Amino acid sequence: MPIKRFHLHLVSDASGETVSSVARACLVQFENIEPIVHHWWLVRTQTQAERVIDGVTADPGVVLVTLMDSAVRRLIEEACRRLQIPYIPVLDPVMASLAGYLDADFGAQPGRQHALDAAYFQRIDAMHFTLSHDDGQLLHDLNTADVIVVGVSRTSKTPTCMYLANRGLKAANIPLIPGIDPPAELFAATRPLIVGLTKEPKSLTDIRRSRLLFLSGGEETDYADFERVRDEVAMGRKLFARQGWPVIDVSRRSIEEASAAIMQLYLRRKDQGE
Repeated sequence: MPIKRFHLHLVSDASGETVSSVARACLVQFENIEPIVHHWWLVRTQTQAERVIDGVTADPGVVLVTLMDSAVRRLIEEACRRLQIPYIPVLDPVMASLAGYLDADFGAQPGRQHALDAAYFQRIDAMHFTLSHDDGQLLHDLNTADVIVVGVSRTSKTPTCMYLANRGLKAANIPLIPGIDPPAELFAATRPLIVGLTKEPKSLTDIRRSRLLFLSGGEETDYADFERVRDEVAMGRKLFARQGWPVIDVSRRSIEEASAAIMQLYLRRKDQGE
């Protein structure tokens, strides 16, 4: 089938993170489409709304919005009606349902989800911790982590930890290196949730070969040798089983899915008071 292209206008009164996430989650369900995305962030005044309308008029298409100010919303909605194009306020159904269930009114403060509250500073602290505890660094305070991710090379430890940090969890990662014992601080840690990441050996071998090609022009080393990789994966699994650590196979999981699984384990452990 031919690819169908269309203009997609994402309009937000804040950073655009929410409307962008909703758009991505929906668009991946469609085949053979290619949106031409227009980003309109921090739209909080009527003048800014007029600029959005000019852009939508020049390139008509679907308009997804997360706007709180009623006057700004009204301007863009009326323009879309006049142009006969979809105007989709993605938060409205959720807000209306919550208000009905809670029997409560809600405010209309733009960007309120990005307020500098305690949760915001918790995320910043978590990011600093995770950056400084990447790849086995700064082991002296490993026990202060919320989560420790353990795995052989190229099992997505660092991006998984960064994703967890963005959710407010202090995440450290420890690499498993053939011939070198894991640090004693890892086994002494009692506070954090420790999770093992593993990957199917063939997939891991392919990833390592691509990495070598990028770094060294394809020079052969045993780092990407299938037999060695298989032994490393087996070594990791034996360690995880011996220590009783939960294991997540990332062979067919995205970073987001692996992180969500870890967060579920963390919250369950927290609820159980472990």
